[in-house]
Amino acid sequence: MSDRGAENTRRALTRRALLGRATAVAAVAVVGAPATEAEAATATATEAATATESATATEVATSRPSPAQVPGIWRELARTPFTHPQIPYIGRAGQRAGAAHFPRRPGAAVVADVRAHGATPDGSADSAPAINRAIAAAGRAGGGTVLIPPGTYRLDGLIHIGHSNVVLRGAGSTRTKLRATRNLTELIGVYGSRYGGDKSSWSWAGGLVWLCPTDRFTTLTDAIRAKEWPFEGWTGNKRDEWRTLTTVEPARRGSWTVTVADPGRLAPGDLVLLRLADDPSHTLLEHMAGDGPGPEAYYWDDKTKLTSYVPYEWPVRVARVRGERVTLERPLPLDVRPEWDPRLTTHVKALTGSGVAGLTLEAVETPQSPHLLDKGFNGVTFQCAYDCWADDIVVRHMDNGFGLVAASACTLRNTRVAGRGSHHPYFCREGSHDNLVDRFTIEERTTPAPADTQLHGINVEGLSSYNVWSRGDMRMGTFDSHRGMPFANVRTDITVVNNGRHGGDASAGPLFGARFTHWNIRVTNGRAGLMRIDGLAPYSATVGINEVTEFDQTDVPDFTGPPHSRLELYGTTDAVRPRNLYDAQHDLQRELSR
Repeated sequence: MSDRGAENTRRALTRRALLGRATAVAAVAVVGAPATEAEAATATATEAATATESATATEVATSRPSPAQVPGIWRELARTPFTHPQIPYIGRAGQRAGAAHFPRRPGAAVVADVRAHGATPDGSADSAPAINRAIAAAGRAGGGTVLIPPGTYRLDGLIHIGHSNVVLRGAGSTRTKLRATRNLTELIGVYGSRYGGDKSSWSWAGGLVWLCPTDRFTTLTDAIRAKEWPFEGWTGNKRDEWRTLTTVEPARRGSWTVTVADPGRLAPGDLVLLRLADDPSHTLLEHMAGDGPGPEAYYWDDKTKLTSYVPYEWPVRVARVRGERVTLERPLPLDVRPEWDPRLTTHVKALTGSGVAGLTLEAVETPQSPHLLDKGFNGVTFQCAYDCWADDIVVRHMDNGFGLVAASACTLRNTRVAGRGSHHPYFCREGSHDNLVDRFTIEERTTPAPADTQLHGINVEGLSSYNVWSRGDMRMGTFDSHRGMPFANVRTDITVVNNGRHGGDASAGPLFGARFTHWNIRVTNGRAGLMRIDGLAPYSATVGINEVTEFDQTDVPDFTGPPHSRLELYGTTDAVRPRNLYDAQHDLQRELSR
């Protein structure tokens, strides 16, 4: 079969899979809709599984669930899953394209116990050097699991995972505790902002458990110590560590296959960057905002922080090479146009296949710092990481909880932020794409917020795209866009006490680009800010949200003219079916892989 024929077959299968699921769910969800026994059984099983996973979050909602309904936009999405104008395709977000389970690697070359390297589980001595020695040994052996048995381990330094296929595994978040005594300012140094001012970049960067390839980690920390504030992404401190593999012919958003000029440097399994540069008229930024009169009329030139994020760099694996036709692991996130000089390039060596699981990372309790002056009691951060993961992790008393910095295709599952309160419980920035944060909790703070501090929530910024936050229980915070025009991100099946505030410098530009989606959101305190986004985000969707009212921080649209956004099932609570948009789109992946 030709590549074009395979593409047509894929699209036909997609339509049938999604339409089948939509029909089954609609059969039991819409009043008066007839259902066959098979359709009803399929829908009942699907909804029962989803309801079980969502029970914790749903139970804290303040109003009763509304009668279940299938919105019209879902049926549209079934017909155009990869190119819908308001909803992005996020069915392959996360580690290993959204794999349901993390790899266990039973045959790994090294399985190390940190106690054999000198770690003490009674908290009597600094165990950071011993844990790092065990991690390094696993790295030298090509990967493996580093075990941290039950106990409390004192950390006077940070933990760095810098080699691929290394897993740091505790005995469970209730049994293994790492207790951090020092912050990143003490351990590495003051980290100023490359955009000037007296801000501390530890307010949004770095972690006391930091997953970052060794060479990249060294260049970053060397630059910080030298006060040469770096770019933090895939192409080095000065964004110049890349070379062209091949140029790319024009293609449309949603295409899985592209035509390249020279396939000779590409092979299945290769991780490459799709690099799109902007042109003087900023048509790339306009395209990220949905195109049309509003983005065309927007003044981009003075948005210097935003324009520093361009070129757009999207990491993706090559799935197949047939002549000049290259099939990718995920569909294109944007159009590929000649004026943006599209090319596939190299990047700094990525961290792949590494993870951290089954532990609590707790800092000594100190008061939260004034806004943007965090000292760096930060939790678990992934940087220049692809296909990496975290599972069953609690961070407590941290300035910032979990971070994704130039990270892609990573999964954070069963994670929790607790303790005295955080600036960013979750941050996603510097061009992070295709990540999944699933089954997450932000607990209510245990001490009152000091004056001059800020609480954000689940943050996304810096042209980050196609990220998903799913099955969340947010007992404080907000859906924070920190400007920098993130686009095509999804928040779905989340209960939130919306009491945080978003941030973002004016020079970072719009709050939202196109195809932002909020799907099945239960706002327990009725505050609208950044929950209902049909008037703010262009070509986006708010589907299945209870009635909310503006107060406190109220935003206005960045773009003139109609936003071309959708609002469906407004004023309902947990009514929209499918309940979880990621699950529903991920079902398509399973259908296509059979």
